[in-house]
Amino acid sequence: MAIIRDIQFYFIVVFLWLLSRLLLQHLFKKPTTKPNLHLPPSPPALPFIGHVHLLSPVVSKCFHYLSSKHGPLLYLRLGSRPLLLVSSASYAAEIFKTNDLAFSAKPKTPFDDGLLFGNAGFITAPYGDYWRFMKKLCVTELLGASQLERSRGVRREELRRFLHNLVEKASKNESVDVGQELMKLTNNTICRMVMSTRCSEEDDEAQTCRELLEESVALAGKLVIATMLGPLKRLGYWVNRKQIEDVPRRFNELLEKILKEHEERAKRESGERKDKDLMDILLTVYQDENAEFRISRSQMKAFFLWLMAELINHPNIFKKLREEIESVVGANRLVHDSDIPNLHYLQAVVKETLRLYPLLPAIPRECREDCKIGGFDIPKETAVMINAYSIMRDPELWDNPNEFYPEILARTRKPKGN
Repeated sequence: MAIIRDIQFYFIVVFLWLLSRLLLQHLFKKPTTKPNLHLPPSPPALPFIGHVHLLSPVVSKCFHYLSSKHGPLLYLRLGSRPLLLVSSASYAAEIFKTNDLAFSAKPKTPFDDGLLFGNAGFITAPYGDYWRFMKKLCVTELLGASQLERSRGVRREELRRFLHNLVEKASKNESVDVGQELMKLTNNTICRMVMSTRCSEEDDEAQTCRELLEESVALAGKLVIATMLGPLKRLGYWVNRKQIEDVPRRFNELLEKILKEHEERAKRESGERKDKDLMDILLTVYQDENAEFRISRSQMKAFFLWLMAELINHPNIFKKLREEIESVVGANRLVHDSDIPNLHYLQAVVKETLRLYPLLPAIPRECREDCKIGGFDIPKETAVMINAYSIMRDPELWDNPNEFYPEILARTRKPKGN
């Protein structure tokens, strides 16, 4: 027993010594950037953590405060990770137009290390042939005019389910979480368009899918924090190693089961089916040896996984909006997709809502090569956040930027200087 205690003691001493050495090296190492670089302005930073202490749980408002106080172009350091915060439309135009290829990459995330099929997902995939192919497939097959026309019945049926559920709960005087119900409506519609399966049914398969998505998002949050620890990053991965191994395995089993069901149905049903979903289309590409880009089963699973995680925001319905719908559509039927071009105020309400509450308040990118933005040097591998939340509320671009006023957009108003 004494020998075991001695071994444990020496192990702890060695571990603490290595940990201290790594911390000291990280604290006092010389900057890796060239000393003559002209970097953007940067707020005062703390050793080791950089500017992490300036962040708050609501990242969009935190970025908005930082840009209002320190300027529209900031160079931050989150632990060992450099970050460029862009809060100006002119700087964003330099990134997306002038230097689009230099900023076409996405920042590395915990998913790159194998979580949820690594970087095989459409959203997390690096810029390249695979990403371009999946984008083309998504635009032409999932969102193309013919596919949207084929799935019109799916969207109409899911909307009827949604409204029926609200009416039923109202008749029973039950409270309704409208945001949660809208999320179910969106996810069910997307899942049926993608793989002919509803994602919110009360069965084991749907419940497993929802639980795995929640676990994955929570785990990714932990790993994002771990990536800020620089040389100690692997320690955070080691602490969560069981979840990192377990969650992808369970997801793989679930999606493999759905893939096999589609393969068996394709074998049973001969001829061209008119109700093909995206999974059927991808399986056709997967089996085609002459396809433009050969995709793997892991890439297919990753693509479906991220589509199932879609969320939606809907605006409140104002009296004027109801009047427009009644005048264009009438009071005896639901709004159809074909009515939207004639519902100008509805379009303005949605656009104004997305301006004030963008679905993605900060758009991530990564600098693939050394370049210049606004006369400042941006080193290679710098993470970039386009602060859409601040740009959409910039008083230099918008009159009364914090007011919800769709009437202005209804008159095809454009931002200042456009």
